[in-house]
Amino acid sequence: MDILKWTATELAAKIKNKEVTVMEAAQAVLDSIEKKERHYNCYITVDNEGIMKRAEDIQRRIDSGELTGRLAGVPVAIKDNMCTQGMLTTCASRMLGNFIPVFSSEAVLNLEKEGALIIGKTNMDEFAMGSTTETSAYGETKNPWDESRVPGGSSGGSAAAVAAQECFFALGSDTGGSIRQPASYCGVVGMKPTYGTVSRYGLIAYGSSLDQIGPISKDVTDCAAILEVLASHDKKDSTSIFRNDTDFTSALIEDVQGMRIGIPKDYLGEGLDAEVKEAVLRAAQVLKEKGAVVEEFDLSLVEYAIPAYYTIAAAEASSNLERFDGIKYGYRTRDYEGLHNMYKKSRSEGFGAEVKRRIMLGSFVLSSGYYDAYYLKALKVKALIKKAFDEAFSRYDLILGPVAPTTAPRLGESLADPIKMYLGDIYTISVNLAGLPAMSVPCGKDSQGLPIGLQLIGNCFQEKKIIQAAYTYEKARGVFGTPTAEKEKV
Repeated sequence: MDILKWTATELAAKIKNKEVTVMEAAQAVLDSIEKKERHYNCYITVDNEGIMKRAEDIQRRIDSGELTGRLAGVPVAIKDNMCTQGMLTTCASRMLGNFIPVFSSEAVLNLEKEGALIIGKTNMDEFAMGSTTETSAYGETKNPWDESRVPGGSSGGSAAAVAAQECFFALGSDTGGSIRQPASYCGVVGMKPTYGTVSRYGLIAYGSSLDQIGPISKDVTDCAAILEVLASHDKKDSTSIFRNDTDFTSALIEDVQGMRIGIPKDYLGEGLDAEVKEAVLRAAQVLKEKGAVVEEFDLSLVEYAIPAYYTIAAAEASSNLERFDGIKYGYRTRDYEGLHNMYKKSRSEGFGAEVKRRIMLGSFVLSSGYYDAYYLKALKVKALIKKAFDEAFSRYDLILGPVAPTTAPRLGESLADPIKMYLGDIYTISVNLAGLPAMSVPCGKDSQGLPIGLQLIGNCFQEKKIIQAAYTYEKARGVFGTPTAEKEKV
């Protein structure tokens, strides 16, 4: 009985039917972590001491009928920028290397209410700033499909942990593609919900107007079930939205008959790898054969998305990271002379190079004399991008395209050229600027066996259409496979 091969919903059903216990599932995950972590480095913190006690408690509550949730007993990993009460939460930064929160984020609380079992905290780019999970103060995470490749970022630890069967599903956060891009690189499913659908309370902010928590899972069914649990109105989050249409599992229907799907011509042009383009168009053809109406169209302003995004995100990061000054919590330098010197040395030593780069860029675009020229202009472009999507969704139910221009790059390549790393976000960041939902679904592999992701984008609050199309495609595609299975063949 290989427990790790099951999806989250399959495991939950088997626990409910008493075919397996929560303790057995927890032990299988811990054994997998012990065996594979030295290769992949998916986790920053694993709660080895507390996990079995919690597993026993969850099993007792399931047996008594107290816990009947869809994810009861299922081991889950949490990205290390979401507060977890009593568990180290570092944002993969030296700055928060000793921070143990006294409360949990709302997303984590929702999972715990459902009966999910928290395993630990996954590795990420420092303060979610990066696209490769190489900027972490705790070392780089490696892609389970090829250890010489990055897993993507910033939620690379979460995506790699799901792909490597070191958990059954994971939470990530998406500011400019940080769930979808690593999901694509690691051959798993990742979803960024409509902005405001999942509470950001307890998520350590990078770009407050862009950040959104979402699931990373083995398949679309798991993704829908997890999102159903996460979605809730939260009075503690002023951007949280009350929705009465969060029964996402009801959209698990194999039917796209008459669905109108648009493919932006701008997404298929220069810079897109030929193998990625071929896989995405092949997936579009599958949906067409299933009855969808698929056509290409012009989506303007794509070229302006990257400068607008990095201007806005850096400005918000500069403001959000002001609080880390070495006073109330986090890292404080040992040797300093006076208050201002302590601020300067603590931040210089506590933050990594990429975080410093974005703080400086953000402070510059917000400074007097440059605010109108850069930040205000970026906000205007953001509004125009939202308008372009509104026009597109007046004609189409969904927009289809690639997640990233290439498959996973080699370790070190992106850090050597940060601008190239930023340009790699071309297909994902517009979704965050417009507050839209989008999903990455595996749609093929390149000639080197690396996964390729298909991106499906919906209008605001149209997650169900995305889930329905993704589920239909997934059923037609068949089993995608795992890196473990592929390596066993060799």
